[in-house]
Amino acid sequence: MDIVIEGLKKGFMLIISMDPKVYGITLFTLKITGIATLISLIIALPLSLLLALNEFPGKRLFISLANLGMGLPPTVVGLWVALMLWRSGPLGQLRIMYTPTAIIIAQTIISTPLIVALSTAALQQIDQKLRWQIMALGATPFQMMLIMLKEARYSLIAAIMAGFGGIISEVGASMMVGGNIENYTRVLTTAIVLETSKGNFDAALALSFILLLLTYAATVWLTLLQQRRQKDVYS
Repeated sequence: MDIVIEGLKKGFMLIISMDPKVYGITLFTLKITGIATLISLIIALPLSLLLALNEFPGKRLFISLANLGMGLPPTVVGLWVALMLWRSGPLGQLRIMYTPTAIIIAQTIISTPLIVALSTAALQQIDQKLRWQIMALGATPFQMMLIMLKEARYSLIAAIMAGFGGIISEVGASMMVGGNIENYTRVLTTAIVLETSKGNFDAALALSFILLLLTYAATVWLTLLQQRRQKDVYS
């Protein structure tokens, strides 16, 4: 218990003293995770609109695969990405193994199914009569998609936050394809694992506090948006 208390004290001191190492890892994590989430969003939104607004053979299969991807183990993703990017792999010529790019690729694969599945579900919840009304008013397909996205915007934000949360907290894929290289590919989760294995509980606790704070900040933001929606509904 004394070790935990002492670790908490030292971790708190590292945070308030603006330790360059701790905050460097934090900023790098936000950069990598932010890029991966943005790429996932660019891929996921068109797919979600396609699945939600159209009927075609195999639609249920695609949705089930997206739902399956929500539970995709990060270590499995890391393994397959590593096999693809390894020197003897199909994409070995790119020489991006153990680089930030490799982490972004792995995190994008993890995040995209989450956003696709949740966004598709959100768009499918919109009343079919609204779509008919939009079409009756002569809206173009692009205008209809924009209106649908606006109607489901709060649920879509929740989907994006789920994707962001799913990759900022994962460790397996980042460790396998990034290598946890100091000042190059080390993110918060892999740094926590390393510091813990070295017995540096103060640094590990400091990094864990920051990771929890980032996750909580995203949750608070989403909660505020949802509460704002409730006020708009009842006002």
